[in-house]
Amino acid sequence: MNYKSINFQKKLEKFDDLWAPKVIGEMNDYQFKVVKFAGDFVWHKHVNTDETFLVLKGKMNIEFRDGKVTIEEGEMYIVPKGVEHKPFTDSECHVMLIEPRGIVNTGDAGGELTAENDVWI
Repeated sequence: MNYKSINFQKKLEKFDDLWAPKVIGEMNDYQFKVVKFAGDFVWHKHVNTDETFLVLKGKMNIEFRDGKVTIEEGEMYIVPKGVEHKPFTDSECHVMLIEPRGIVNTGDAGGELTAENDVWI
């Protein structure tokens, strides 16, 4: 048994790429991923699952077709399944995503910001 805690900051120091979630742990079928955001992402949705955003450092926004939410450091927000959304930030933000294993970061949108899936650090 591995009795070592996971340090978010040390994991975030291992990479610089943006919008590319890295897996740091699993619980049942759910993965805990850290990611660095800066600027605009793409409009997308996840048809079969909710998506949790937990801000570790900085501040981010999630735009919806009918409004937006701002998530500050130490806060989280859960986007319900099937809801189209677009994350964006004014400056670099560090986030933990909690979602089922195998979820593609760009959901149904695809495109150049689609990150390799299930990358562990």
